[in-house]
Amino acid sequence: MTQDGPPAEPDKRALRRELLAARAGLTADELRESSAALAGRALGLPAVAGARTVAAYVSVGAEPGTLALLDALRARGVRVLLPVLLPDDDLDWGVYAGAGSLVRVRHGGRMELSEPSGGRLGPEAVTAADVVLLPGLAVDGRGMRLGRGGGSYDRVLARLERAGARPALLVLLYDGEVVARVPAEPHDRPVDAVVTPSGVRAFR
Repeated sequence: MTQDGPPAEPDKRALRRELLAARAGLTADELRESSAALAGRALGLPAVAGARTVAAYVSVGAEPGTLALLDALRARGVRVLLPVLLPDDDLDWGVYAGAGSLVRVRHGGRMELSEPSGGRLGPEAVTAADVVLLPGLAVDGRGMRLGRGGGSYDRVLARLERAGARPALLVLLYDGEVVARVPAEPHDRPVDAVVTPSGVRAFR
């Protein structure tokens, strides 16, 4: 018998704890090497190579590193949008203008996030992106992504769907974070591909 709705959440919490613990054990060298490898893999994807606007994010802590990729995209003339967390956990967006344009912002008691310091474009700006990079902790063979549980990117995906926008949805992960199965709920949406340091796997 399959379970839908709330029963999946405890399973998600347990899997999140396990994956975050593994990330916490990574060394600075491993983080640096994986960041460079991820950038190379992602830049080779046709969807990324042809993109004019990419909605991305700045990695924090032991997340798979994104700054190398952000700088490479910007060097190619790609317009890179970065999220700004709003009080209700929705996301506004601003343009990435280089590492020096980022500011560290602490939201309540949570970790500090690096956000763009320039003007705000509004939550709908993401609907203009050709590619959306989604943070995550794991993905399974169906393309179902496990996020951190805040719900911000569930709102982004719902906004894209309402707008009829069809950007390529990519998640950047470490190799060990492609798992057999992620607990999924009815509102969850699959990604198009996962990028890891060792390769790319497309789901649709």
